[in-house]
Amino acid sequence: MKVLIVEDEFINRRLMGKMFEEIAFCEFAIDGNEAIEMVKLSIEGNQSYDLVCMDIMMPEKDGVQALEEIRQFEMSYGINPEDNVKIIMTTAKSDAQTIFSTFRMGCESYIVKPVTKDKLAKEMRKLDLID
Repeated sequence: MKVLIVEDEFINRRLMGKMFEEIAFCEFAIDGNEAIEMVKLSIEGNQSYDLVCMDIMMPEKDGVQALEEIRQFEMSYGINPEDNVKIIMTTAKSDAQTIFSTFRMGCESYIVKPVTKDKLAKEMRKLDLID
């Protein structure tokens, strides 16, 4: 499995990377701009990510903006929605408006921080990424 972790905080990137170390190859982005570029390059190189775990509150371009641009790029590239990269939003924001807006923009799951291995595994099972 190939995973992109999008998180501006170094410690959070390391912790999430550790959660995946036995089941996935991880790459990291520090903001929404990097995430968009990395997803584009992976699609254009026929090496798409299976999963993107993306924080919302980041400098430059936040996770909500990045989510929207990634979905627009996938659509412009002719990717069927069921074949889109799975995106789990990982954030401290727990208000209903933010949660509903990210689902409307196309995320598949939402985890309120702190992200734990159990929470992550539960959401990955729902997305059929792990057994």
